[in-house]
Amino acid sequence: MKRTWLLFSQTITVLLALYFVVLTLKPEWLSHRPVNFSVIQAPAGSAGAVPAGSFRLAAQAASSAVVSINTSKAVRRSPHSNDPWFRFFYGDQPDEPQSGLGSGVIVSPSGYILTNNHVVEGADDIEVVLNDGRAARAKVIGTDPDTDLAVLKIELDKLPVIVLGNAENLQVGDQVLAIGNPFGVGQTVTSGIVSALGRSELGINTFENFIQTDAAINPGNSGGALVDTQGQLLGINTAIYSRSGGSMGIGFAIPVSTAKMVLESIVAEGQVTRGWIGVEPNPISPEMAETFGTKATQGVVITGVLQNGPAASAGVRPGDVVVKVAGQPVLSVADLLAAVAALKPGKAYSFEIDRQNKSVALSITPAVRPKPRNVSQAKNR
Repeated sequence: MKRTWLLFSQTITVLLALYFVVLTLKPEWLSHRPVNFSVIQAPAGSAGAVPAGSFRLAAQAASSAVVSINTSKAVRRSPHSNDPWFRFFYGDQPDEPQSGLGSGVIVSPSGYILTNNHVVEGADDIEVVLNDGRAARAKVIGTDPDTDLAVLKIELDKLPVIVLGNAENLQVGDQVLAIGNPFGVGQTVTSGIVSALGRSELGINTFENFIQTDAAINPGNSGGALVDTQGQLLGINTAIYSRSGGSMGIGFAIPVSTAKMVLESIVAEGQVTRGWIGVEPNPISPEMAETFGTKATQGVVITGVLQNGPAASAGVRPGDVVVKVAGQPVLSVADLLAAVAALKPGKAYSFEIDRQNKSVALSITPAVRPKPRNVSQAKNR
């Protein structure tokens, strides 16, 4: 009897041990209750609903009109490239054409495209690839290096066209999207806000009035679109501030108002014609005021006048302070440049001058602004 009881006890102990092991590691083996599993299904037809805060509609409205631009430039070989001594000192010259990459925006059903001048400058062949996969060779209608803009034209039917917005209503903090083809990976949409307005004196272009944004802009985005949350064009992406070559959250776009003016001038005349008077302007600083003996606190001081230029012929002298141009106040060098550039060459305009603390009215007839050799020529207005 004792042996039977011992065997029974050991059996019960082993079974209890197995029960606790199974209960711990595989509890579902011991449970026969049905699993309570349910999901919440979206109503039929709601799959396309736009989530709150989404920029989907803006991206869809604008992206079809943003194109990729591929350029190629033939290698300009030296006439001495076959000379053994030339090759010894300079090495073998490359034979492959140089390629470039950028973006553009279709702004007319006729096939006109806005992009950056630096995207197509010097290119021998330009190919435009649409977001729907179509491709076409593009012709350069005209360029404007002063604003770094260019107008291309392609011959295709049923072209998508972007809607031009109003950058004058922009405020710092407004949400924007940047659309382009960065690094050639394909069309990309990035979002951000307007970080600043009216950025100038950056040394990028002659005429600078940039929209600054933190929307990611990278190489290949140049010439692409900066749009609002309705998908309307606010600017042409043109440059970034970067130490690495990639986006650091500081990008610049040319306002749509400037782009539209350049587009209309190039399409109508083949070029952009601006006024020019031939002066060297500088901001009024305490040192400048002391040097020229002026008490003026508003305007732009003229430190140099081009001999036989329009300003010199009208009597402008070094030390004069330009206060108004055609009735419009001048508050900075950028204001003077923009005001003079907007004047029609060959027509006389009134200039209000502060000369030795006395108001002087002069009539100046602007000439056609010379074509720039480089950005440094921007100092000569």
